[in-house]
Amino acid sequence: MAIEVVSASMMTSDATAHIARCVGGDLWVVSWLPGRTLTGAQALAAMTIASTTAHHTDSAESEWNRIEALSRELGLTGREAVYLVNIENHELRRTAPPHVRSGE
Repeated sequence: MAIEVVSASMMTSDATAHIARCVGGDLWVVSWLPGRTLTGAQALAAMTIASTTAHHTDSAESEWNRIEALSRELGLTGREAVYLVNIENHELRRTAPPHVRSGE
């Protein structure tokens, strides 16, 4: 599980499709927390949560304690964070296809 910072503007992980993007200064948005702007440290915490929970159905107690601590940095409980990681499925790596209007 590695989190990579790409050109100081994006965080990705080899364990999850979730990403974080820098939107200016130390402000970041994370794919599983739509509508929230985070600091760089909070974005790293969010990406660590997503990476940790990506392939684990039953986390070891030490992993769960880490998820709980990281979630508190985001103002969430561990259960809330794991739930949001699992239900939010935004693919931010791709650009949206152009909107094509049907012929009138």
